[in-house]
Amino acid sequence: MRYLVWILRLVVFVVVLLFALKNTGPVDVRFFADHVVTDVPLIVVMLTVFVLGALFGLLITAPVVMRRRREAARLRRELARLEEKYRQQPAAHQEPAVAPETVAPLAPL
Repeated sequence: MRYLVWILRLVVFVVVLLFALKNTGPVDVRFFADHVVTDVPLIVVMLTVFVLGALFGLLITAPVVMRRRREAARLRRELARLEEKYRQQPAAHQEPAVAPETVAPLAPL
């Protein structure tokens, strides 16, 4: 699955790069407050916007990823604590495994 994601990322990047290479003409970039940068190659504008969009997407997903990592670490600690507690119990207190049919026999249909 990891390889498939990287292949998909590579394909998207190559498509954007090829599209940008076909659009290299100079353009005027207008910012707020009537600030204008003239004769910027369109390829620079497109690749800059693509990289900024990718970074913005990563920043948006960062809190969710961090929350899930913290939750996974908490669950691992709890699992280790329960496993240690289970190992410390004497074997005499453990009940033998019982087949489900002996607890509640199956009724004939």
